[in-house]
Amino acid sequence: MFYGANMAALRVYEKPTCTTCKNLAALLDARGVEWESVRYHDVGLTEPEIRDLLAKAGVGPYDLLRRRDPVAKDVVLPADPPLSDDALVALMAEHPTLLERPVVVAGDRAVLARPIERALELLE
Repeated sequence: MFYGANMAALRVYEKPTCTTCKNLAALLDARGVEWESVRYHDVGLTEPEIRDLLAKAGVGPYDLLRRRDPVAKDVVLPADPPLSDDALVALMAEHPTLLERPVVVAGDRAVLARPIERALELLE
């Protein structure tokens, strides 16, 4: 799905009630960008799906950790020694709310859209 020479459709991993996600949706809609919502809070993500997002974004699991999440505060952040990447990915699969949002994917690239304008990098 493409829009013009350089505007590809995006996949947005989001929670529709999230203010940042709502702002991103408004930005993409205003720019006429086609996008697909993935409500990962509802459907969950498997460990391979999370690893794929991390690889596309070129980051580790701690880079996409939603630090305000209760599980992050109670389990992940106080862990000493810190959880391994594999353990954190497994925990993210078990508790999808640990994944920061919104994550935006275009083909083999992904970004954490914070600030939301970062999603526009994927259209270049």
